Amino acid sequence: MPVGGYVPRATDAAGAADLVVRNAAIHTGDPRRPRAEALAVRDGVLTVVGDEKDVAARIGPRTKVVDALGRRIIPGLNDSHLHVIRGGLTYVLELRWDGVRSLRQGLAMLREQAARTPRGQWVRVVGGWSAEQFAERRLPTVAELNAAAPDTPVFVLHLYQSAVLNRAALKAVGFGKDTPDPQGGQIVRGRGGEPTGVLLAAPSAHLLYSTLARAPMLEGEDRKTSTRHFLRELNRFGLTSAIDAAGGFQNFPENYATVVELAAEGALSLRIAYHLFPQTAGQELDDLRRWIGMIRPGDGDAWLRLNGAGENLTWAAADFENFAQPHPHLTDYEAEFGTAVRLLMENGWGFRLHATYDETIRRDLAVFEALAAEGLFPAGNRWLFDHAETVSPDSLDRIAALGGALSVQNRLSFQGEAFLRRYGPGAAADAPPLREMLRRGLTVAAGTDATRVSTYNPWVALHWLVSGRTSGGLALRPRSNRVDRSTALEMFTRAGAALTGEEHVKGILRPGFYADLAVLSEDCFTVAEPDIAHIESLLTVTGGRIVYAAAEYEGLDEELPAISPGWSPVKHYGGYQSGRPVLVPGVRQAHLIGEAVSESEEHRLWRTGRGLAPHPAGAFFDPCFAL
Repeated sequence: MPVGGYVPRATDAAGAADLVVRNAAIHTGDPRRPRAEALAVRDGVLTVVGDEKDVAARIGPRTKVVDALGRRIIPGLNDSHLHVIRGGLTYVLELRWDGVRSLRQGLAMLREQAARTPRGQWVRVVGGWSAEQFAERRLPTVAELNAAAPDTPVFVLHLYQSAVLNRAALKAVGFGKDTPDPQGGQIVRGRGGEPTGVLLAAPSAHLLYSTLARAPMLEGEDRKTSTRHFLRELNRFGLTSAIDAAGGFQNFPENYATVVELAAEGALSLRIAYHLFPQTAGQELDDLRRWIGMIRPGDGDAWLRLNGAGENLTWAAADFENFAQPHPHLTDYEAEFGTAVRLLMENGWGFRLHATYDETIRRDLAVFEALAAEGLFPAGNRWLFDHAETVSPDSLDRIAALGGALSVQNRLSFQGEAFLRRYGPGAAADAPPLREMLRRGLTVAAGTDATRVSTYNPWVALHWLVSGRTSGGLALRPRSNRVDRSTALEMFTRAGAALTGEEHVKGILRPGFYADLAVLSEDCFTVAEPDIAHIESLLTVTGGRIVYAAAEYEGLDEELPAISPGWSPVKHYGGYQSGRPVLVPGVRQAHLIGEAVSESEEHRLWRTGRGLAPHPAGAFFDPCFAL
């Protein structure tokens, strides 16, 4: 269609573009040409990234031309640690508190949803929120859940720390006075020994996961519809790729069947590179051997492909990240773990490892270094540590020497206050040590770890990378351990592509690369720092297809099947609850002053904790009265 005076000029079918986007402020991420104002796409690949005049000759009678209206365009975002496969299977069954600003609002949503939920079904709030984001700064009580839903089972998961169940949910799962506590978990009990409805990860989240697994699941076409709507929700924020980190209760191949079917139908709107995670303790090596005989990393296509094993290889080697509890002391695991790593490295498999604490990372690295003496590291296999909140500089040097990489997530956006209370401001300031990682030239990709801890909204994670603040506004990391906006964006684009060996085809906007991009609601480079978290995409393109469209572009994206079942919380509330606080100028000024005071105090505590300031924590100091 002619836009802004453009008329079709390309006469030969081979030269005409399928899609042209013009009048844009394009951040290409490409050092060869960092900025552009228009681009052209054919057969899912960028053919031109340049000026208006460069794309004019590519416009033919059937070219779709989109006017970006001067908005910022970025390469499509790539979440390097997202539980997208598992999340898609249940998305339409979940009441999402992501972005909800008060517990009062969350409970009102829960009460309304309980009223429309049919008998035998549950209301489940599964991650993506923290008590610190609420005005009330607290969790819901069991009594509040009972009042909101006296007869419908309700399960509310809070991070990897705890879950709150109402009376009906306790009955549905059969928890009673004689139900034993599982290893690593606690069923909180009242005076008479009856469960209260609170479950604790102590520190393992297995009790939380296994209880949630008892809720009714979707089947058949409903699973495919749920997954497609979840992918559309991710496209809403400019995501065009994700690396699936597998996870508990995600069995291969049965739980992967839905995305495989969608890929075969050409119905994926997000590129997925997936991992395989042994599910049964004691059976891990048998699983890995069986998978090595079935499939190889790289198998698949540009939309769905295997990337390796993990994020667990053996259950005994997994540390748990409940920061409200002391970090776990793992038993001897090195022998079986080393066998698993050897098996993967000898067969050309890469892997990723869940490792929260430096204590775990050091033990893992010792295993790798022993194998390196046999020539197995570095051997060209892509491998990485996930999370690494407390990794030390020495461990980073060892990771670099062994050819490893890192994927960091914004778990401390949601767990930062608990981490600070347990480990203090000095440790929180370095969690994780982003600048130290980047200074060593390591590949450091970014992600969310959604959907059961952090929200899947990548802009919340980008805000955390840049600001160092939690979802409750607490400043944890000083400026010396934050990154600028361009670096944060690169961690969500090029670095993620490097983790899957696709840096030559995606992560930047350059001719010959995949046409994966997002037109943003606001300019991520100039918007006020607190508002980074509120950015969305108005137009998301994956492989040249418009997979999400809003505002002026509404209706240009692909039609999805209606959400099923009809009582779905997503059908009534949607997913992420967007919207920023509306503050009049005076209130906004007071709010900023309060933030500045809070940040100043956090920095003082951090300096004191490191012996860099002479005043003890909690002591009053006013330089106006200093002698």
